[in-house]
Amino acid sequence: MDKQLTMMKSLTDAHGISGFEYDVKKVMEEYLEPVSDELVNDNLGGLFGKRNAKSGSRTLLIGGHLDEIGFMVTQIDDSGFLKFTPVGGWWNQVMLSQRMNVITDKGVLTGVIGSKPPHVLSAEARKKPVDMKEMFIDIGVASKEEAEAAGVKPGDQITPHCDFTEMANKDYLLAKAWDNRFGCSLAIEVLEQIRDEDVDINVVSGATVQEEVGLRGAKVAANKIKPDLAIAVDVGISWDTPGMSEKDGTGKMGDGPLVLLLDGSNIGHVGFRRHIEKVAKDKGIPVQWSAITGGGTDSGAFHVSNEGVPSVSIGVPLRYMHSNVSILNRQDYNNAVRLVTEIVRSLDDSKVEEIIW
Repeated sequence: MDKQLTMMKSLTDAHGISGFEYDVKKVMEEYLEPVSDELVNDNLGGLFGKRNAKSGSRTLLIGGHLDEIGFMVTQIDDSGFLKFTPVGGWWNQVMLSQRMNVITDKGVLTGVIGSKPPHVLSAEARKKPVDMKEMFIDIGVASKEEAEAAGVKPGDQITPHCDFTEMANKDYLLAKAWDNRFGCSLAIEVLEQIRDEDVDINVVSGATVQEEVGLRGAKVAANKIKPDLAIAVDVGISWDTPGMSEKDGTGKMGDGPLVLLLDGSNIGHVGFRRHIEKVAKDKGIPVQWSAITGGGTDSGAFHVSNEGVPSVSIGVPLRYMHSNVSILNRQDYNNAVRLVTEIVRSLDDSKVEEIIW
């Protein structure tokens, strides 16, 4: 496994739902420190590497987010089954019979979201999705006391179980938490690309916390860093699988990174978007332009922080977002790294002034 894949595996394998990002942050710090002039931390747990401009005073914020969607233990019943609540957005139908990691102070336990055999279900019951409130996690114990002895307690985080895997086509990469360890990985690689270069803008590149529960860490990070421009790097929707129609949205794996024209939280700043379009054209980087009416990224919080920060979201098409598994294309990822790196190289104080105006 090469250096890039090793980093991706380390980031996606780490467990960190919203509010529990500390293990992901440790991995991120190991990769950021060698490629940064200094590290920037905020008080909620966001972490960024900074490259200081050789000349110029303006600042570009590049932000992924550390957290993944998951669950939290809320109760242990007398038989040792765990009740839980979602942290982030889930669709009930992707959950039953899936393996889960229950993260305790004593270590990681394997669990499974229980399901009834079809033999005991009526024809009508088989057609109905199971309410999440009725679901439970089985960790393989016989009592509440056994579960507690194993280390489980209310408040523990739960993440999906999915091993990082190169698929039949080695450019297709399967993992949990691409949303948004993709952005974490990209933020590191951009700093790696410019580590031996002089840049004319301060670059603060890293990841926020608690994006999946309301862009909370982005507010804190932007208020601390006070950027002049911001790029939220997050995954987008892949419309190229059965049942998904490209008539309804733009995003095909292998066709390049996505730049969001708008989503439910932000209208991509027009001046910044036009600049990105020029950079992509000049450097021959394929780009897909996408509009999503729902959802949002950290750009939704970045752009309304301080006195206003022109912000754009850049991502890659992702299959099976907000489920136990997800797949992205490595070439899309590499082109996204190229695009953001070239944006950095294109910026100086005068160009920022032109974009903002």
